[in-house]
Parts: sequence; structure tokens; C-alpha cells
Amino acid sequence: MIISASRRTDVPAFYSEWLVNRLRAGWCEVPNPFNRSQVSRVSLRPEDVDVIVFWTRYARPLVPHLDEIDARGYRSYFLYTLVDYPRPIETTTPALAVAVAAFRELSGRVGPGRVVWRYDPILLGEPAGAAFHRERFERLAGLLEGATWRVVVSVVDIYRKMRRRLRDLEAGGVRITDETGVEPAELAELLASIAATAAAHGMTATSCSEAIDMGRYGIQPGKCIDDRLIRELFGISVSGTKDPSQRAACGCVTSRDIGMYDTCVFGCQYCYATSSLERARENRRRHDPLSPSIVP
Repeated sequence: MIISASRRTDVPAFYSEWLVNRLRAGWCEVPNPFNRSQVSRVSLRPEDVDVIVFWTRYARPLVPHLDEIDARGYRSYFLYTLVDYPRPIETTTPALAVAVAAFRELSGRVGPGRVVWRYDPILLGEPAGAAFHRERFERLAGLLEGATWRVVVSVVDIYRKMRRRLRDLEAGGVRITDETGVEPAELAELLASIAATAAAHGMTATSCSEAIDMGRYGIQPGKCIDDRLIRELFGISVSGTKDPSQRAACGCVTSRDIGMYDTCVFGCQYCYATSSLERARENRRRHDPLSPSIVP
């Protein structure tokens, strides 16, 4: 079984103590995100867990626990988001220098193969146009060179949860769109530039959940929860069955997510996992690191 920790929240940044307590206990509880009265018990015993896949944009709180996690026999790798949008879009994420230092610190601890950079999602519009992304990606790739060998990219999908926040941003002069809002030639030039820049800095670029064909620009279809990467990193085979709970374009293999929606307080305006920052802050206040689930 692959444990996803988590598409729904940033466990390393906000719930590291809880996670370590649950690994010590060998289990956790996960409420059904669509029916909170239905609660599942998930085994976290090392013999039941093939790999833990961490999703984060600030892993430093988890780093002091990695020795114990390794000693208990858990394998893990990290999907690490770093885009550095302006503050109206990413309201409380770590400053760039702090984020890069934390990324490199983690890579130095676990190795660049176990830290996958996510330049994701690519917002289009204003101020995040193609020129913004070409400059920003080249700068970040230079700062992260040697600390990762893979980068995952995707163009934003506009979810229902996001629409009110995006309307509020537009009132302040920030306009966000997906690929339908830009000229195809402009998008093609941007994607080709990303692929070339990644290669120049020793990284392979892959896509995440993309219906559009990025292969023609040098960005091959990828998997975030990736059976092939797991085999490369750890020499073990896991099921290559596509996760049926994910979108049709998603290539991820089956995993069990132990997070909860509306518990990340980074305040990214494009986040599909947070419907309300106020609700997320309240859930964060209610969090008990000794509870079987992130929010009791």
C-alpha cells in the first residue's frame, strides 16, 4: 500500500508531529471527505506500507523526524511545490530564500532522487503571464540545480472551489486563467522553454494530469505517485494500476490518502483542497497531534 500524505493538506509543514505519533501507533483514522460520519482506519505498520509519498511546499518541520521514520523501516519520497507567485496569489507561503533553503536541506538529507520539484500549477493571465513563468522557472531551476533531478508541471484547472477567490483577485487587478485564455503559440513557446531550461539544469520535465499533449514540447506525461520511480528509488515493485479516484488524465497509481481537506493554512488562492481559509484556520486550531485523525 502506498500512503499519500497528502493531496489534501501539507502534512510535513503543519502536521509532522501528528504523523510521527501515528506511525508510532501503526494506524490512523481518515474521515470520508464527502461524509465525515464515515471514518476509516488505515494501517501504518511498516510491513503494510510500501512507500509514503509526501506532498509539501515546506518540509523543514518534518526533517528532524526523518531519522526515526527511516529507522522504523518506512520508505518515502517528496513532491515539493515551489513556484513563488506574488503575495496576492500565495498569501502566507514561505519566502523564496527560505523555501529554497528548506528544499536544499531536505535534498541534502534524503538525496535529489527522492525530492521531486513541482512547478505547479502554472497560472496564466496577469501578472503570471508567459514572460513571468519563463523568468521565474529559469531562476528557480538555477537555485535548485543539483537538488532534484525531476520537475513536474501542469497548467491550472479552474475548480469550483476556486472561482470565488479568483473573482476577488480580479477585483484587485489579478486575472487568472487556464490555457483557454492564452494564444496556443504563446503556451507552446512557454512549455518548450520550460523543457529546455529543465534539461539545462539537469532535470527531466514531466506533466501532471494534462489532457493536452505536452510531449511535442519535450515534457512527457508523468505520474506523481509513480510505480516506476518507486522501483528506481527502492528496488521494489508496486501495482501499476491507475488510481480510479483521480481525474481521467491523472497517471498516478493507487494510493491511500491520510489527509483532510480544509486544514492547510498557506492560503494559496488556486488551491483545490481548501474551500475556505477561515475554515482551514479553525481546523488548524482544533488540531490535536495525539488524535487519530488530523482534526478530531
